[in-house]
Amino acid sequence: MGKTAGFLEYGRSEAACLPVAERIKGWDEFAVPQPAHALTTQAARCMDCGVPFCHAAFVVDGKPIGCPLSNLIPEINDLVYRGDIEKAYRRLSRTHPFPEFTGRVCPALCEGSCTLGEHEPAVTVKEIERYVADEMMRRGKVLPRMPGVSTGKRVAVIGSGPSGLACADMLNRLGNAVTVFERADRPGGLLMYGIPNMKLDKDLVLGRVGIMKDEGVRFELGAEVGTDYPVLSVMKDFDAIVLCGGATDERRLGVPGADLFGVMTALEFLTQSTANILDGTVIDGLPNIDGKAVVVVGGGDTGTDCVATSIRRGAASVSQLEIMPEPPEERSADDPWPLWPKVKKTDYGQVEAMELFGRDPREYETTVKEIMGDGGKVTGIKTVRVEWRMSAGGMAPAEIPGTERERPCDIVLTAMGFTGPERLLIEQLSLDTDVRGLVKTRRPGSYLTNTPTVFAAGDMRRGPSLVVWAIDEGRRAAKACHEYLKGR
Repeated sequence: MGKTAGFLEYGRSEAACLPVAERIKGWDEFAVPQPAHALTTQAARCMDCGVPFCHAAFVVDGKPIGCPLSNLIPEINDLVYRGDIEKAYRRLSRTHPFPEFTGRVCPALCEGSCTLGEHEPAVTVKEIERYVADEMMRRGKVLPRMPGVSTGKRVAVIGSGPSGLACADMLNRLGNAVTVFERADRPGGLLMYGIPNMKLDKDLVLGRVGIMKDEGVRFELGAEVGTDYPVLSVMKDFDAIVLCGGATDERRLGVPGADLFGVMTALEFLTQSTANILDGTVIDGLPNIDGKAVVVVGGGDTGTDCVATSIRRGAASVSQLEIMPEPPEERSADDPWPLWPKVKKTDYGQVEAMELFGRDPREYETTVKEIMGDGGKVTGIKTVRVEWRMSAGGMAPAEIPGTERERPCDIVLTAMGFTGPERLLIEQLSLDTDVRGLVKTRRPGSYLTNTPTVFAAGDMRRGPSLVVWAIDEGRRAAKACHEYLKGR
């Protein structure tokens, strides 16, 4: 695949980014894609490795290897190298309904398992994927594909995040009449309100939803099933239900002062920011960021997004606290290829903070003991350093005496992840859950719950994870639901 021995001739090159001073002035995507000829060269690096782990799509001891969607990456790279973008897109579309999303927001599990990446910089799979999707859109070749048959069955998909959109797309292609219920005013779930505009332009989300509408999928917006739309009505009106509501119950700071004005969860903050960009509105009851000292509690992609969004909203300073140890710069012995590498990643938000404030905003092995306030508003936080020690339940953080510190701040953003799905529909549908509160299915690998005709997919079933895993879950649940309805 690609050019024979191309990996020996060409080095890895990546998309440039707009200068920090320029990009933080607005909310546009800041990546500057490489020209077509450069990406053709990058595709030539795919090395015909014989056993391409990049699309292995399996998990070993809870650790992912390759693309969960099983994208036919070597074949796609070969077609890009040969200049056949339309055929590359058709090949990509066999396994992936939304490459324009993951070409922007996926951490690229495929590149972590690239065979070339065992010894050299991996093939730029993610950027090639984005190029193929964007180029086809630019050419006007991403068009509605109407289902060729009709089963006469009606399916309700609850939630329009990545798993819900993927599920609705697949169910519709299989000939079912699909209605997607979304409680927000716009479709997309976390794609719309949980990922900042500069990482994923919302016109891309709305554009894909528009194509799905043209293909026959119905979207009911501002309709929360369980409140606005009774569950019993949905069960009566549809032959099956697929729950794709995500795991949006955010982990909260359980410390004194956590209820002070100025403390926000990441989802509250990012939703407010996106609503402000799209509508010019501000969510009532949430504080302004302009000119304030901000502390982000938590790491990962969401923590980075909070740092970058705070900068664009005019924060006077931004710090980021992470309870975990600082990751190594390179793979450790217990993190071998082709597993996803657990190495230190300095993402766009930290880069922006370094240039703007002159330092890396991150502090590792640090946690919050108390949020201090005056008159009901945040005035500072009390932190303490921790060290990780082995306990009966595994490694756990322990406070280091004498490391307490008080810091002034105005805003505290908690980006500590999600604990699981919200309980409303789970209780109304009498669904079984596991110890983490996730929806249980009848057997491992199944998507049918204990309640007949009700399926679950995405983060509701699997737990908080990546967009690409949610898409995979949605497609698999759609196929399971379709086969179930055929049997009935």
